[in-house]
Amino acid sequence: MSASASELTISATRWNARLLGAFGPILILTGLGGFLLPSRFALLSGAAPYDLFHLFFGALGTALVLARNARGVAIFNLAFGLGDLYQAAAGMLGLFPARLFHYRPGDHLAHLVLGLLLAVVGWWGLRPGSDQFGASTPPPSVGRTPTR
Repeated sequence: MSASASELTISATRWNARLLGAFGPILILTGLGGFLLPSRFALLSGAAPYDLFHLFFGALGTALVLARNARGVAIFNLAFGLGDLYQAAAGMLGLFPARLFHYRPGDHLAHLVLGLLLAVVGWWGLRPGSDQFGASTPPPSVGRTPTR
């Protein structure tokens, strides 16, 4: 049995919302952890600009999920994913913002894995016809089956 186009659309919207619903708070915790953990215990960079970056984008992503903005969530996931992939390359090649953010090996791995995941899921949610809910209609709640 194959899934209908509308089921795949709902699935793309849900995947984007679920992913960012988990990722936004993780970004916030990462930013807070960078300020609170001593650097000798940190797996990731503890540079203040890097931590502020995580706090800001974690709050923005979480706000998009709470607003149930399906297109905004998918755009965030795609853009942040591409940004993460750039950061992985920048860290390994010494490009901006590597010196500002003081990347560590854990950052490279996290940026690569999360960047690929976010970019693919975000792209999936932005394909033509993926936003069946329209600009003013919120997507169904995460985990609920839409009524017909």
